[in-house]
Formats: sequence, C-alpha cells, structure tokens
Amino acid sequence: MKNLLTEEVKKYLFYGVLTTLVNYIVFAIGLHFMGEEMVLWVNMIAFVCAVLFAFVTNKLFVFQSEGSGWRQVLQEFWQFVFARLFSMGFEQAGLYVCVEWIDVSQYSLWGINALMIVKIVLSFISVLLNYIASKFVIFRSGTEG
Repeated sequence: MKNLLTEEVKKYLFYGVLTTLVNYIVFAIGLHFMGEEMVLWVNMIAFVCAVLFAFVTNKLFVFQSEGSGWRQVLQEFWQFVFARLFSMGFEQAGLYVCVEWIDVSQYSLWGINALMIVKIVLSFISVLLNYIASKFVIFRSGTEG
C-alpha cells in the first residue's frame, strides 16, 4: 500500500479534492440558479472551471512538468483538455442516462438527491481515467520514476 501512495499520488489526490470541490460548488450553484432541466449545461460550466484549475495545479504541483516553453505548455494543455473532454463525455452520458432514462432526481439517499450521488460515482471513475492519462501521456517528462 505504501508503494501506491507516493508523494505524486498524494499530491494528485489533494489537488484532485480541490478540483472536485471547484466542480461540485459550481455544479451546485448552477443547479440552484439554472434548475435541473439545465443539468448538462451546468455540468459543462462546472467542468470548464475544474479543468482550468486542474491543469494549473497538475502541471505545477503534481507532475512538476519541466516544459515551460509556450509550445510545450500548449501541447500539454490541449492533451489535458482532450483527456478531460473524454472523461466529461463519459460523465455527461452517465448523467443523461440517469436523468432522462432512469429519472434519478425522484430518489434520495440520506437526504442527498440521487443526482448528486450519481455525479460522485461518475466523478470517481473519471479521476482514475484522468490520473492514468496525466501520468503516462500528458506530463510524463516531469513524473517520478
């Protein structure tokens, strides 16, 4: 277990929690003001805010990418965005199915709307996919051996 929790993984989890908070706070505020019928738009806005925050923290603090030239930064940024778009597509599809086909909004668990629970489960899976993409594809030059 100790080998799994390297300093890099600990940093990824720490900044991932902060990124998730950015995502959830924007998501919750958006749902409050825009309503559940706009859930996919709200999720996209939350996604954009979280991705911008995550790119900066992952590049500078987690993977400590050595690339500082504009060309490399842009390459890392677009790879990062592409990987996150893939995970957002996964999350959007999951939310769509749960809202439109299953109608999870009518359910709750311990007073928590089932839509938020679905969002949490989908986010957990996305985090795993994003770590793999960041470590082995996007920021590989600055990762620990």
